[in-house]
Amino acid sequence: MRQVGYMAAAGIYALQHHIERLSEDHAHAKTIGAALQTQSYVERVMPVETNIVIFETKGISAKDLVAKLKDHHILAYAIAPTKVRLVLHLDITRRW
Repeated sequence: MRQVGYMAAAGIYALQHHIERLSEDHAHAKTIGAALQTQSYVERVMPVETNIVIFETKGISAKDLVAKLKDHHILAYAIAPTKVRLVLHLDITRRW
């Protein structure tokens, strides 16, 4: 934890310069969460309250789905055998 100042500085910078646009990340997350609910490979989407989307897969493992998403330049994380986590942030824009 010697280097914790770097992490703190990044957090302070984000709060001072990007807090207003955080609502965009939350809106993108809600849009993605709603779209995921209509997909056959999704069992359930957890309530989307911030910029994080967590959903359970159906018929495909989380690890396999994460690999397929990566092929399409979408980075996600398998947090359990059937759960995937997406985090929306400053570098993700609406391109649809």
